[in-house]
Amino acid sequence: MSETAAKAPGVPEASGDPSRWKALVFIALAQLMVVLDATIVNIALPSAQRDLGISDGNRQWVVTAYALAFGGLLLFGGRIADLWGRKRAFVTGLTGFAAASALGGAATTGAMMFGARALQGVFGALLAPAALSLLAVTFTDAKERAKAFGIYGAIAGGGGAVGLILGGFLTEYLDWRWTFFVNIPFAVVAAAGAYFVIREPAGGRNRAPLDIPGVVLSTLGLVSLVYGFTRAESEGWSDTLTVSMFVASAVLLLTFALVESRVKAPLLPLRVVTDRNRGGIYLSLGLAVIGMFGLFLFLTYYLQVVRGYTPVRTGFAFLPMVVGMITGSTQIGTRLMTRVAPRLLMGPGFLVAATGMLLLTQLELDSSYATLLLPAMLLLGLGMGTAFMPAMSLATQGVQPRDAGVASAMVNTSQQVGGAIGTALLNTIAASATTSYIQDHIKGAATRPQQQLVQLESMVHGYTSAVWFAVGILVVAAVIALTLVNAGRPGGTKVTGSGDGSGAGAEDETAVPVIVH
Repeated sequence: MSETAAKAPGVPEASGDPSRWKALVFIALAQLMVVLDATIVNIALPSAQRDLGISDGNRQWVVTAYALAFGGLLLFGGRIADLWGRKRAFVTGLTGFAAASALGGAATTGAMMFGARALQGVFGALLAPAALSLLAVTFTDAKERAKAFGIYGAIAGGGGAVGLILGGFLTEYLDWRWTFFVNIPFAVVAAAGAYFVIREPAGGRNRAPLDIPGVVLSTLGLVSLVYGFTRAESEGWSDTLTVSMFVASAVLLLTFALVESRVKAPLLPLRVVTDRNRGGIYLSLGLAVIGMFGLFLFLTYYLQVVRGYTPVRTGFAFLPMVVGMITGSTQIGTRLMTRVAPRLLMGPGFLVAATGMLLLTQLELDSSYATLLLPAMLLLGLGMGTAFMPAMSLATQGVQPRDAGVASAMVNTSQQVGGAIGTALLNTIAASATTSYIQDHIKGAATRPQQQLVQLESMVHGYTSAVWFAVGILVVAAVIALTLVNAGRPGGTKVTGSGDGSGAGAEDETAVPVIVH
């Protein structure tokens, strides 16, 4: 549609899909389900392992099977959303996720559980980019977009902590199987609502032939990368298979980039990632998530093992972070996003989060929750919430509608890969520091109580050593955001830019969106 057509005399400018706020409810519900699932199962893992007879060596596959399928197939899922249409991909993803959750809840063997988790990852990889790209094409007014992404960002950031609370309740008072079954009502309501409420702008599909070599190379490359970091956590960085996975990943992803630069219809158009703003966002977001995943892991162990908290109490201990996330995203980020450049929210946001993380380097065996953990988590939540919201909005802003799915998939990919790296890297640092502390102090512990005290002290020392690295990573994320992300303050009401503005199918950013069922 041309600008002339869009602004023809007597034709009022469209204000967007009249059902867009109802659509946001179902998109947000689906996103909450996916984010909850990343942490809710962790709380239930000890109980599930015992009931299903899963060995200690194989229990990691409950988490790894999901991470590999999700992280490896995200780009493919984003491309399918562009090809099929985002609404169809969204509803299909929700339906499949519900079925996989039912299978997981009914699991009678370890293999059945692993298969269900892998299926959850497959359908999550279809669902997550479709949800974010639907949000991107549904909200085109700058102020409304800020509010919508504020809500979405709060859920994306704080949902993991909510998962710990819900997982604790379900495991402690019902049964571990309900950490799977709880997904079914979420998915059914979101899918039904999406089917009847969500409308998708016309002309946004990418009907080019599927880039099969790109699909194979990206999937194998990302799976190798995620598995390499996951294996490094349990087997060490010098393990032969771990090193092989990293080498294979580098070769596959470099080949993928070469192929994408030469094919006519690439799975990942390089213009999506070479754009300075989006590249900076993907990188800084991935780094920030490394710090976040490490924090969830260490604080959960600290509160339960060192302080003796129950699963439910541990979940509630994370509430200040959730409150901080929601406040930072919906109040600070939303109010300032249309007034200041995104980097001036992202950079300071990551620095505030780093300050909260810095407080946690002071953890001791008897640290006060009220004077240390509470302010640290509030600062971390506020900072991340403020930074996540503009990051997610800008990552999908200005792309051609036909690239919205794959641009959204890259946001999720940076988070998934960042999570895998964070868990492995920080856990390895913590384990190494713990071992060194025990070697230095165990000789002076003559009695059993003294030895147990040294064990606990060594754990806390390991956590604080790793947290120092997380502080540094968040500072680097802030520097990248401040230097690479150079988009100015959103000026004007419409923010659905046209990508590079060239080529067939480029949409004029002043065009009136045509809504279709």
